[in-house]
Amino acid sequence: MKTIKKVILLFGGFTLLLSSCVEDDSVALPAAPENPKLDLTQYTRADAGVMMQGFYWDVEPRGEWYNVLNTKVADWANSGINRVWLPAPGKGASGGFSMGYDPSDYFDVGEFDQQGTIKTRFGSRAELENLIQNFHANNIEVIADIVMGHNSGGGLQANPFRGGEEVYSLFDENNGNASGKFNRNFNHFHPNEIHNADPQALFFAETDLCHDQPYVQDWLWERDDSVGEFYKSLGFDGWRFDYVKSFDPKWVKAWNDKIGGFSVGENFDGNEQVLKDWVDASGSPAFDFAMFYRLDETLDRAKDLSALGNEGNMLRKLDPANAVTFVANHDTEKDENPDNRISYANKLLAYAYMLTHDGYPTIFYSDYENEAFKPQLKKLIQIYNSIATGAIEIIEANENEYIMKRAGNGDNPGLILYMNISDKATQYDISTNWVNAKIVDYADNSRFTPTTDANGNVTIYAPGKSYTIWSLGK
Repeated sequence: MKTIKKVILLFGGFTLLLSSCVEDDSVALPAAPENPKLDLTQYTRADAGVMMQGFYWDVEPRGEWYNVLNTKVADWANSGINRVWLPAPGKGASGGFSMGYDPSDYFDVGEFDQQGTIKTRFGSRAELENLIQNFHANNIEVIADIVMGHNSGGGLQANPFRGGEEVYSLFDENNGNASGKFNRNFNHFHPNEIHNADPQALFFAETDLCHDQPYVQDWLWERDDSVGEFYKSLGFDGWRFDYVKSFDPKWVKAWNDKIGGFSVGENFDGNEQVLKDWVDASGSPAFDFAMFYRLDETLDRAKDLSALGNEGNMLRKLDPANAVTFVANHDTEKDENPDNRISYANKLLAYAYMLTHDGYPTIFYSDYENEAFKPQLKKLIQIYNSIATGAIEIIEANENEYIMKRAGNGDNPGLILYMNISDKATQYDISTNWVNAKIVDYADNSRFTPTTDANGNVTIYAPGKSYTIWSLGK
């Protein structure tokens, strides 16, 4: 005989009343202690850490973003963030409206009066340096967005390699480069005396930088006063390379060999092998667009979790040490195509997947600062930084359920993730590494506290359209 149990759950700021069918002799909802969970700080991993993308598209207020971020530093540090990715710091062609992806003067980080403004959209040089110092004081590294595939905002000049056509390729003190450093002309773009184009150049053909030009290499990374060295002097610790399809991966390797620091490339491609090949060629980690698209496909389009159990269909499955995982970023969130973003309703499910698996996870600013998501994201970050460790074993992957076990190591107990996208609460009989032990949902989406038997067997639960993350309790 089965009975219906009504369970009230707090999830993402909402109260849910769920009906769950359980056997009469199954584990009932006990009079649990006020806090049945272990203190996860005892399991904090030295090799863990989570990156925060510290901006969204068209941040507001213009000219004050660095000051806004300064108010977030302590909270992010307390939540377990160890790196923050800042937008491209140089002056863009659209001045105070620029998000940094139209670089004009790499050396103007908010101190020269050009393109209609002194400050960048994000603030002044002094405010940037103050923000970086504050992050460092809270043990958070700072990553700069590097846009070195193309330029914008120069003056018109005739390009003989384009039959005398005038293009905006003149960058000097009077034309979009008030710093006077890294002045450029038509010969530093394509076509030029060396070749017509980079093999992968898809956009900005008239001002696509030619990295084969020694002058370009010198100013970007080789010189002692190069762009890379200048950004290091500001306090930046690493680099996010924008749209790496527009130049050869060997140039990322050359930058990193000379400048050093953490790096990650934006290779906008859902094919995991394309990402792995780029990682191998560049020597740099890459954002795991393959994982992003698998989550979007399974959660939103197919509404079928089966593919999460497939082998090798994400960069993190092929090369977890070089996979920087994410659920959203500034581009995906402004994309009107629903196939290029994960729906709001499934965001926390996607984050639960990301923050229990391997790879180096990135949290999107607008998701973390959303009060409906923030409490749960804090819990997930703590889980990632503590018990999300050990070998991964996929227990079940079907239309509605995905169950994964992390083995833990040493005294670290590991965890079990149970995702359920059906409308109803579900349960699953599972074999664990925990013997005669009470287990608890560290995501706080279930109040059940079942006990494993002498063989480690136990029934675990997940609410409808939700997830639970099980590990040892008190």
